[in-house]
Amino acid sequence: MTTEKLRNGITAPKGFKAAGIHCGIKKEKKDLALIVSDLPASAAGVFTLNKVQAAPVLVCKKHLQKSETFRAIVCNSGNANACTGDAGYSDAVLMAVETARSIGVSPEEVFVSSTGVIGENLPMTKVVDGIQHLAKVVDEKEFLSAAEAIMTTDTFIKSHQVTFEINGAEVNIGGISKGSGMIHPNMATMLAFVTTDAKIKKGILQKLLKTTCDKTFNRIIVDGDTSTNDMVLILANGASEVVINDKSAEYKIFEEKLFELLKKLSIDIVIDGEGATKLIEITVDGALSNSDAEKAARTVALSPLVKTAIHGEDANWGRIIAAVGYSGIVFDPAKFEITINGTAILKQNYTVTLPINEANQTLKSKEINLLIKLNAGNGKATVWTCDFSEEYVKINGSYRT
Repeated sequence: MTTEKLRNGITAPKGFKAAGIHCGIKKEKKDLALIVSDLPASAAGVFTLNKVQAAPVLVCKKHLQKSETFRAIVCNSGNANACTGDAGYSDAVLMAVETARSIGVSPEEVFVSSTGVIGENLPMTKVVDGIQHLAKVVDEKEFLSAAEAIMTTDTFIKSHQVTFEINGAEVNIGGISKGSGMIHPNMATMLAFVTTDAKIKKGILQKLLKTTCDKTFNRIIVDGDTSTNDMVLILANGASEVVINDKSAEYKIFEEKLFELLKKLSIDIVIDGEGATKLIEITVDGALSNSDAEKAARTVALSPLVKTAIHGEDANWGRIIAAVGYSGIVFDPAKFEITINGTAILKQNYTVTLPINEANQTLKSKEINLLIKLNAGNGKATVWTCDFSEEYVKINGSYRT
């Protein structure tokens, strides 16, 4: 197998290495990952809006403000290091310090991330030993082990890359993510780490990340819970020598490709939603504004009644119109229309287009496209969610990593 074929995910961009190992936080599965840039990189981050924020989130925010260059991301799974007080904060700092010492950089150039059970302290002797080992084994070929090491209740690895050209030069963006439950817009119990070999100033990179996250990670819903640890981080090390300036043609190209990557990672999280059997794309069109359309789409995506109806393959349009009705937006219910997977279910003036048994057939697919037309304006938005199954209750009634 050639080196080119092995390049993937987080190590697809030039100058990045990664690895994941089992250090002993979990019983058997990999639980510690390290991503390293050979060159100083600019960085940007988007973090959970939960008022309860885990120690790693606080450390990352501090480092992002303090430093202009970054070299690594260290992440453990199996333990969130959240609600652990001063000791937990010290542990997060130690993870940065030990990573920095092991690869020969400043602690402020290291981001720290954790995911897993809340309220338990990390076994730091095991974590420190793991970091020291990881620093010796990071490699371009270890992108999958790094992706595996950040998983908790995930059932599959989430890793993706995009390769494209700007002015004749190759540019790469790679990423890994984790998440399957406790997912709700404005971040959730999800992590995503992104790398690129483009050269982008810190402020421009932050703008790019925020804009694309608002259209991807902040448009996915599994269960409506926003976690304490969520973050999306991106490192740009400039190894391709392609410069991305604000308000340029290159900026637009890069933004489109970053959106493509983050959308793929986002949808993978929804597909892997705890107990999920169906991916549901909800588009609200014809609202008075884009923000109204987004609010309505999110409300439908959050509705347990809608999610359970779709799981049971019951085309109950009453639950959908009711959800939009309590979303808080202004619309005329008599102009409401619903289409499922290209088949009209409800037309204006509450006109039902199909017998219920035929309408139910539209929900047999594993991928459901729900289009809601309000016929009030030009506002439009799309969110992604999944169905609720009995398995979701089983997973969350007994989860312990």
